[in-house]
Amino acid sequence: MTWTRLCSISEISEDDGLRIDRDGRPPLAAWRVGDAVFVTDDTCTHGQASLTEGGVLDGFQIECGLHLGAFDMRTGKGTSAPCTQPLRVYPVRLEADQVFADLGDD
Repeated sequence: MTWTRLCSISEISEDDGLRIDRDGRPPLAAWRVGDAVFVTDDTCTHGQASLTEGGVLDGFQIECGLHLGAFDMRTGKGTSAPCTQPLRVYPVRLEADQVFADLGDD
């Protein structure tokens, strides 16, 4: 695995995801629920909308602000229509206050 530092835990609000823009690559989103941190793509697979801009968190659910479909941030699985295509999720490693993710071949 190749670990990429994305942000510090303190940058991620429990009420909103943190959008992480990367040079010429699709944006990521970091989410925090209690002490757990998750990293997903930031773009809804249904409507191509940003999940961190207008999305709503409800426990481990990310609801897209465009069409109100939702995903489970732990698995990426769509949990309500119209989201049927899974959201990509990434393995996360925490070191002190830093969030790292294995972005694979991204």
